[in-house]
Amino acid sequence: MPTAGRETRAHAPGKLILSGEHSVLYGAPALAMAVARYTEVWFKPQGPGAGLKTAFGNLSGGADYPLKLLSQFKTTLDARFDQFARGELEVKDILSRPDDLAVYTLASMLQDAPGGAAELPGFGARGGLPAPGQLGSRSDLPIGAGMGSSAAVVAAVTVLFETLLERPKTPEARAERVRFCERLKHGRAGPIDAATVVRGGLVQAGEGGIETPVLPADHGLAAGRGWYWVLHGLPESDTGECVAAVRETHGSDTGLWAEFDKVTRALIAALTSGADPDGAITENARLLDRIGVVPDPARAFVAKVEAMGGAAKICGAGSIRGTGGGMILVHLDDPGAMDRLMADHPGKPWAPLRMAQAGAAAGAAP
Repeated sequence: MPTAGRETRAHAPGKLILSGEHSVLYGAPALAMAVARYTEVWFKPQGPGAGLKTAFGNLSGGADYPLKLLSQFKTTLDARFDQFARGELEVKDILSRPDDLAVYTLASMLQDAPGGAAELPGFGARGGLPAPGQLGSRSDLPIGAGMGSSAAVVAAVTVLFETLLERPKTPEARAERVRFCERLKHGRAGPIDAATVVRGGLVQAGEGGIETPVLPADHGLAAGRGWYWVLHGLPESDTGECVAAVRETHGSDTGLWAEFDKVTRALIAALTSGADPDGAITENARLLDRIGVVPDPARAFVAKVEAMGGAAKICGAGSIRGTGGGMILVHLDDPGAMDRLMADHPGKPWAPLRMAQAGAAAGAAP
C-alpha cells in the first residue's frame, strides 16, 4: 500500500539499435544496446482526491486522470488501436497526450488480477491502488530520436507499480508488458526495444529469439570511450513509411538481406571479441545507403567520420525524405577528432555512448 507523502521511484535505460534495423524483418538478426541515459518515474501518494495527476517534465504540462475511469480509459485506447489495425485511424491518433502511454501501462497492470479476475481486489478502494497521487517523470533521452524513450517510460512505470503492488514479474513477462503497451505508440512493436530496456547490456533478436551477447569488461562501449551518438536531425518520414518503401523496392532481394545478416553477425563477433568493428560498421552504412534510407547530409557526415579514421552509420529506420537522418552511431578513437568534427556541426546534440549494464529497476536512476 502506498503511504501518503512517501515517494517511490523506478528507472529504465534507453536503447540504440546498432545493426539490423530493417533486415530483422527479413530473417536477419538485429543487435541493440541499452544506453546509460535514463528515464526515471516516481509516484507520490497525496491526500484524498479524485484522481491521478501526471507531471512529466520533458513531455507535457501534465494532466489529470480520474481513478474511477482508468479501466474505461484503457478500453478506449484498446478500441483506438483496433481502429488503427483496421486502417480506420492513424497511429499518431491512438494516444491523445504523451502522458497517456504511462497511464495506460498502470491501467493494464491493475487489470492483471490474480486468478484471472477482471480487476485487482480493492481496485479503487480507500488506501489501496490506484491511490490519489502524482505520477512524475524526467528523462535524459531525446524524444522521437530512436533512443527508446517510449519503451523506457513503459518499462520504468511497470517496475514502479510492480514495486507498489508487491507483484514482481520475470524479465520475460516485463518485456512482454512493455511490448504490449508500446504498440499504442508505434502501431506495432518488435521484441528488441522491450528486451533491451528491461534487460540492459547487449540484446540480439532474430528468428532464434532473444540472446544476450557479452562485451569484454574493458570494452570502449562499456566505459563510454571512443563511441558516440549524434542526433543528426529528426527524420521527416516515420518508421512505417521507411519500412514500406524499403519493402516495395528491396523486399524480395534475398541476396541483399543475406549481406545485412552477414554484416550484423560480423559486428557482434567484433564487439564480443574486442576486435576492430570499423569494417562491419562501414559496410553496414553502405547497405543502409543502398536501400535508400540515408539522407544526403547524414551520408556526408558519415563520410567525414571515415575521413578522420573512424566509422559511422545511422541507427534506426532512417528517412526517405528530408535532411534529418536521426541517430548516428560514431566510432572514433581520437576524442580530439570528435571535438573537431562536432565543432563543424553546432547545434547537433551528441555525447559519448556508454552501455547500461542493467535494465529497468526500482530506485532512482544512476
